[in-house]
Amino acid sequence: MQSIKTLLVIVGISTSFFLDPVLAVPQDADIKRGGGPSSAKSPISSSDKSLLIVTPEYIIGPEDILEITVWKNADLSKQVQVRPDGRISLPLLGDISAVAKTPVQLTEEISVGLRAYMENPTISILVKEVNSYQIYVLGEVNKPGKFPLKSKTTLLQGITVAGGFTPMAARNKIVIFRFSKDGEGLTKLKASYDDIVVRDGSIQNMELKPGDQIVVPSETMVVLPSR
Repeated sequence: MQSIKTLLVIVGISTSFFLDPVLAVPQDADIKRGGGPSSAKSPISSSDKSLLIVTPEYIIGPEDILEITVWKNADLSKQVQVRPDGRISLPLLGDISAVAKTPVQLTEEISVGLRAYMENPTISILVKEVNSYQIYVLGEVNKPGKFPLKSKTTLLQGITVAGGFTPMAARNKIVIFRFSKDGEGLTKLKASYDDIVVRDGSIQNMELKPGDQIVVPSETMVVLPSR
């Protein structure tokens, strides 16, 4: 895979390449309405990955490829891919949580860890490939799958690019699984389509984050509470 624009972060210094922001869209042709948000037609090619934004505030996500260099120490320098569990493995330090952190934050954490083995380590992190800007829409939508996430995208927009709800969708029982801020696990968020659209529950129409897993259960899966 050809690497896209990169970000070099050194302790105390950050240099970035700014790229054009775009919107989250599906990777194939038309999207049919399925009883939920209105549909759209927004084809995307694989070359659009080069349009992703890489800035000092970039948040590392699963499947991103990082080149970590320890100055004057080739044995500790390594190119790694962030695993699905959000961690990377480094010599001496073992497993480190990388997801949900900026390259600057990860650089500082690695530097602190290596101070037990060397004096004043100088660390640089190069984001070689951005692979984590994806969302996953699962369950009762017409086109479940993985979609590129670009620029600000709301929950309703995410459901729209997945083709909208199916007739069996429990649209008021939407669940979003998201990596926690410390990258150590998943948080569970809930949303109701009727609350967002009918009852002005706009706060539930949250901005999606890279790696978010949106699950729309079926009505048959929803268990009614006993009276």
